[in-house]
Amino acid sequence: MAHGYLIAIEGIDGAGKGTQVDLLVNALRSQGHSVVATREPTDGPHGRRIRARSVAGEALSPGEQLEAFMLDRAEHVRDLIRPALDQGAVVVTDRYYLSNVAYQGAAGLDPVGILESNAARFPEPNLAVLIDLSAEEALRRVDARGEERNRVFERETFLLRALKIYRSLSLPYLHSVSGEAAPQTVHTEIMDRVRAILSEAKR
Repeated sequence: MAHGYLIAIEGIDGAGKGTQVDLLVNALRSQGHSVVATREPTDGPHGRRIRARSVAGEALSPGEQLEAFMLDRAEHVRDLIRPALDQGAVVVTDRYYLSNVAYQGAAGLDPVGILESNAARFPEPNLAVLIDLSAEEALRRVDARGEERNRVFERETFLLRALKIYRSLSLPYLHSVSGEAAPQTVHTEIMDRVRAILSEAKR
């Protein structure tokens, strides 16, 4: 049976994940790959609950947040990610379980425990790319978009804690790129890493 590739784009809010997902998906499709683009939290019932509550500033407890994310991810993996991988597609997701490690870790839960729990239940990414950008610059970009800040997560002190956890991770599939560069420069570095992953798997 064919098996695809799971690529997660990670980083704090404002780091440019959405832009890089779009650039990567378009580049891979132009090269003839079957690509599925997705994101977490999803647009399913658990994902919508997470998004609505956080945007409104109605914070769930860290434990409730993690439970909602895990329920959302279980459906995401069952209904979209695993079937796409089984069909040999490249799945590119804007956030995956390392976001929980960083964000719910920053909210006070145990990052190691979150990582171990997710790794035991869900497919490990072939590649996770951390777009590393300072919290100050990330929030400046959020404000420049003219969007209202997410009152639960888009606070500098919180993002500093999340970024510290992201930077502390040492995983064989995790690669960090600087988010300070121009989007096309960041994309080029990500594409180089993706090509290496795809070519290694063909050997």
